[in-house]
Amino acid sequence: MAPALSAREKEPPGSGPKGPDDCRRLRRIIAEDPLWSLALVPSLSHLCLKSFVRDFEGLTVYEQLSNTEREFIQERLPPSLPLSVTANVIEDGVYWKRCCKQQWDLCDVSRYGDSWKRMFFERCLEGVIELFIPGVTEPKKILEMVPLCENYVKRLDISQLLTPIREPKKEEEEEDNVLGLENDDEYDGPQMNHFDFSILLEKLICLEELHVAYRVKQCGLNYEGRMFEMNYKDCVSLAKALKSCKTLKLLRLHQSNIDDMKVQILVKQLLGHPSLKELDFSHNVIGDVGAGAVAKLLTKSKLEVLNMCDNEITDPGAKAIAQALSKNSTLVSLNLRLNRLGDEGGRAIAEALMNNITLRHLHLGANEVTGPTAIALAKVIAQNNTLKSINLSCNNLGEDGGKALEEAMSHNTSVTECDIRLSEVDEQIVSSINQVVWTNQGLGQKG
Repeated sequence: MAPALSAREKEPPGSGPKGPDDCRRLRRIIAEDPLWSLALVPSLSHLCLKSFVRDFEGLTVYEQLSNTEREFIQERLPPSLPLSVTANVIEDGVYWKRCCKQQWDLCDVSRYGDSWKRMFFERCLEGVIELFIPGVTEPKKILEMVPLCENYVKRLDISQLLTPIREPKKEEEEEDNVLGLENDDEYDGPQMNHFDFSILLEKLICLEELHVAYRVKQCGLNYEGRMFEMNYKDCVSLAKALKSCKTLKLLRLHQSNIDDMKVQILVKQLLGHPSLKELDFSHNVIGDVGAGAVAKLLTKSKLEVLNMCDNEITDPGAKAIAQALSKNSTLVSLNLRLNRLGDEGGRAIAEALMNNITLRHLHLGANEVTGPTAIALAKVIAQNNTLKSINLSCNNLGEDGGKALEEAMSHNTSVTECDIRLSEVDEQIVSSINQVVWTNQGLGQKG
């Protein structure tokens, strides 16, 4: 028979009196944070950086920090900090990317030289200008931004310019309008003035490109013709501003109802400009006088690209440009598409190219040139090895013009684009020319 158990031995495990060692084994620490661990205790440097984020406006040692420490701060700084605090202190990087993502849904940084900081300041300045209301918005709102963004803005693309707010018409004027009686005073009064670029451009010391359209987007039923044009005062102030902007390389003034007089004012200030390389006056109402002014600019500047697409240039204007082209040694691309050139102007340009050794791209599409122009340009193709692309589409070149171009292209190895679509040329000739173009493209790729 098994021996009887004592009272202590009958107690279940873990019951009964316990010694000091047993108490230590059963002690538990319940932390407020269940994920707490000694390994997660932040270092003193980490705590310091977090305090820098909290008190960044008074921070004076940011530039002395390492790249890793700066990135730590940039990832945590609130994008709402005043630009006066961050603009000239925080370098391009994560912080400006966060600012851009917060402001805009679409952010293609490749259009801004892969610089988030440049994107942020260019788009901010564009937005302020596009919403500037003359007589209402204080100019200092823009001028205060200049010291903050002058080193980062290289391009401005202004897609609209607002006009002053007009006073509501009186009842008598409304009754006259209903009866068809226009108020002449409305048209004889002061012109609408847009944003004055003269207060800004001289101060943007890195500006290289300026794109401006004098128009109002989404104007709805408030449409007025003068919302879509540059007036005389606008032109004078912009011309002076352009002259003072010595770093400008590209100027694009399009869809602004610019006429001959305004072109003359602008060109006068651009003569001898030290850096201007590309000029775009497309989609305006420029005629032969304006084309003559631009021709003068070709002789006294270093323009490489000239775009006069969709204007009202006819033969006299084309001849003026051709005369300048025969002496010019810098222009690479000339676009006269959608004008009113006839054969007199077309042949003048062709004759100029017999002496020109720099022009590589010529666009005369959608004009009024015919066979004689095509024949004259065929001679250029046969002799000029500089020309790479020529566009004569949407003209009536006819059978003779097409044959002349086909013959010239059969001996050419440099032209990689010859567009004669919709030009009344036989399809067989078009196919033959395209075959030569493809061969030349292949030769160019191998070279």
